[in-house]
Amino acid sequence: MSAPVPATRAHQEYWRRIGRQEIETSLRRQVNWRPAKNVILLVGDGMDPNTVTAARIHLAKEEGKLSFERFPHLGLLKTYSTNKKVPDAAASGTALFTGVKTNNGMIGVDVRVKFDDCMSSLSPHVRATSIMKWAQEVGKATGFVTNRRVTDATVSALYAHSASRFWECNNVSREAQMCKDIGRQLMEDEPGRNLNVIFGGGRQTLMTNAPFTVYDKIDEFTCSRSDNRDLIESWLNDKAIRNVKSQYIQSNNELVQLDTSRTEYALGIFSNSFLPYESQRNKSLTGQPSLEFMVEPAIKLLKKNYNGFVLVVEAGLIDKAHHEGHARKAIEETIEFDKAVRKTMQVLHDHGLVDDTLVVVTGGHGHTMSINGYPNRNESIFGIADLSKHDGVPYTTLTYATGSKVNFQYNRRDNWVSREDPSSKDTTDINYANLAAILTDKETHGGGDVTVYATGPMSHLFHGVHEETYVAHVIAYAARFGPFRNSAEKVAPAFFIIVCSVFSFLRTSIVAKTSFATNAAKHIFRPLPNSRSSSGTGLIYDTLDAASTCGGHKLIVPTEALKKSL
Repeated sequence: MSAPVPATRAHQEYWRRIGRQEIETSLRRQVNWRPAKNVILLVGDGMDPNTVTAARIHLAKEEGKLSFERFPHLGLLKTYSTNKKVPDAAASGTALFTGVKTNNGMIGVDVRVKFDDCMSSLSPHVRATSIMKWAQEVGKATGFVTNRRVTDATVSALYAHSASRFWECNNVSREAQMCKDIGRQLMEDEPGRNLNVIFGGGRQTLMTNAPFTVYDKIDEFTCSRSDNRDLIESWLNDKAIRNVKSQYIQSNNELVQLDTSRTEYALGIFSNSFLPYESQRNKSLTGQPSLEFMVEPAIKLLKKNYNGFVLVVEAGLIDKAHHEGHARKAIEETIEFDKAVRKTMQVLHDHGLVDDTLVVVTGGHGHTMSINGYPNRNESIFGIADLSKHDGVPYTTLTYATGSKVNFQYNRRDNWVSREDPSSKDTTDINYANLAAILTDKETHGGGDVTVYATGPMSHLFHGVHEETYVAHVIAYAARFGPFRNSAEKVAPAFFIIVCSVFSFLRTSIVAKTSFATNAAKHIFRPLPNSRSSSGTGLIYDTLDAASTCGGHKLIVPTEALKKSL
């Protein structure tokens, strides 16, 4: 008798087995209702669904997954700003970190502020409070890590309020100088000066005459401080006056030597502007750290706080590579971001913090890269997709809708326009500029939704299509700060209660032998008198045992005040 043929992709049983495994995983999924002591929000700037897909294929082939794609809960975020269908990083950062949408180009303020108008941004009523401020108000440690400038558009929404994202230092218009620049807000104002961890680039926006080398040049497209201030020295002086242990670091070696057990505040500025791409990074002890390398000491320093912590991690070079039209570079940076997510989860696991930490991963905004044609499965994602049936010229699997001159691969001769043949170049090279359909000064953002992935306490609240502002609200609700600081109760979702109730009557069945059903069978729910749901999204239920749990998670009975408000 011959041995059975092993199931492969060519056999139906392979796909049926995959389907069964996914269903079993979904059925085992449990909901963590406990408040989040800690929150880690990781933002892949410019990481839209196409970027994630291309990175997945490059790293693990079509059937693989990036680490955060294995998170149990996910949803979609609508990224438009209040004045544009396609957002910039300032608007998306403000939405993510404050829960308030604003116009493109503005940081931490609402739409009552006019872009580039200092006076309109001075009223406290137009300023949006961030998750960092909320976290500090309840005594949590806070910090952020980025491989862009610490004063750049996305992360500055964590601490600054500015009518222009470009006011990173004093070297701006005279009218703008009436407002405190973003660098000074980071180092002098709350919540910036109270951040326990600040890791990233941007030395030139923080100190006058910042030193530079051939490997770490001054970015001529970004302002350089010229007011004779040294905000790094001011930061150190502030910590000395407050009698707290602080450390300023500038290299891999100094980061390795950072004693997180004896440090309360750490400032790491590793370059004058952005940190280098991973493919160009100086990995020696005198060089700059990767995002993955910065995450671990950040968590170790913050986790010492008894009240918990909030950490934001930004992978900003995905966006930079897309703007330059280098698809492979953007994909490689996405994989580096995935390494940072893996490291985050590993550190949480090693220190027993997984069950108490809400981890959220999202993209901020998208780009115009698309995955084209019908390329064969065994071909590189960076290779040729097919020949055009109209001009007979090959085209690549990855192209952009918009791009600069390096991406606009068309030649005009008299009345004829021809497209360059990409097969004449190495399209898999990390510096290859992918074809763009429309010539612009640089590749633009895209207006599509981005995916949000989550695990940990209250991660199930990401479940559908949400406004981008929803992220800040979920974080605040899960961690019980900001607008939800005094919200100690929660309303159990109708589906969750119905499932638990049904399982309680099926405890003698085969299904009741599963761990979830066995726990659920111990509880019988009864509706409270005159109770009703709010917009059909929840039911107010009591348990015969108020301290009992369903699926291992406590259901807290709402107070009378909350019942009346529903």
